[in-house]
Amino acid sequence: MKCIALDDEPLALQLLENYIQQTEGMELVNTFTDPVSAEEYINNNGVDLLFLDIQMPDINGMQFYTNLANKPPVVFTTAYSNYAAQGFDLDAVDYLVKPYDYERFARAVMKAKELIEYRQSKEVNDGYLFVKYNYQWCKVFFKEIELVEALDDYIKIVTPGKSYLIHMSMKVVSEKLPSPMFIRVHRSYIVPLDRITSWNKNSITLDDKTIPVSYTYQKQVQDILQKRTSVISAG
Repeated sequence: MKCIALDDEPLALQLLENYIQQTEGMELVNTFTDPVSAEEYINNNGVDLLFLDIQMPDINGMQFYTNLANKPPVVFTTAYSNYAAQGFDLDAVDYLVKPYDYERFARAVMKAKELIEYRQSKEVNDGYLFVKYNYQWCKVFFKEIELVEALDDYIKIVTPGKSYLIHMSMKVVSEKLPSPMFIRVHRSYIVPLDRITSWNKNSITLDDKTIPVSYTYQKQVQDILQKRTSVISAG
């Protein structure tokens, strides 16, 4: 579980780092004291969990979270217990009142893991994701996605008769798409496995469109496609 933390107190960040190092399955990928840098990171990287202070000099943590375009599950951390009700109104996973011990931290992490697992299974089973396009949220069904292509700071999701140009990184969208259905073959391309009609080491074909396979992804692509080929041959 990849997490980040935003807190204006370095000692609070150090405590979180120590607790996370003790916790199996957790990785603290970044810490921030600056809200602007934290928001930029969240918008351009996949984050499973956010530890967020409330009382900060430049912005209230709840206001910061409300303004996020991409909202990862959040655990609020603060020295003030009177914010708890407001925090849960924002669907916070938990609310840690400083100073908190490792046992209390671990309970919050367990809640976060359960929520993330539920959301992931629900997203796959429901078969779609929402993307922000033309100032509104649009439902895109996984089965309709023909190609995902990176275009500078945007990605293009191609579906029959319509393409969605959205401000999102390839890393984030690749984590939102279920791995049994999609594979990344290039820094600029994610493709649906069921639409691959032929392939070799350096490229794949989707109907009449040929997509390059970069060296970075060649082994992963070969392993997955060879397993599918073996299953089909065996059947």
